[in-house]
Amino acid sequence: MVSLAQNSLNHQVEELAQMDMEIPASETKVSEQFRPIEQPLELKIAVTLGGIGLIGLELWWFLFGKTKAAQAETKSDIQELTINVDGGYEPNRVIVKAGTPVRLQFFRRDASSCLEKVLLPDFHIAKDLELNHTTSVEFTPEQPGEYQFTCGMNMYRGVVVVKP
Repeated sequence: MVSLAQNSLNHQVEELAQMDMEIPASETKVSEQFRPIEQPLELKIAVTLGGIGLIGLELWWFLFGKTKAAQAETKSDIQELTINVDGGYEPNRVIVKAGTPVRLQFFRRDASSCLEKVLLPDFHIAKDLELNHTTSVEFTPEQPGEYQFTCGMNMYRGVVVVKP
């Protein structure tokens, strides 16, 4: 039985070897619809450098741009500050004192889905921000340092600076 299968396989291989395996001419020619366009090297370099420049600008904007700081005001033994959420966080640098409770009031004006949530990972806080509403986030920072808060996609950032 194995011998019969082997003979059949050998016969099929021989038939395939005898077939004329030419590629049709239409597949070897460059199609008029998809023909390559020659471009000068200078143009390719300019486009590449322009793209790299735009990427650098975007990185600078998201990581280092628009820093605005504000000191939280103490009301009834709670440090309180309103943060406007509109194309980012303003202020995006909040200064508070260690050991005193903090209430950050996030007022969301921006409808983009990226800013639907605020995360304060060091304080184990994740809050949904309703559009055109204020959402309170409360925590007590015990240790001095800098603690990040971000949008749900980690694109927009701010920092809580805790002073001794």
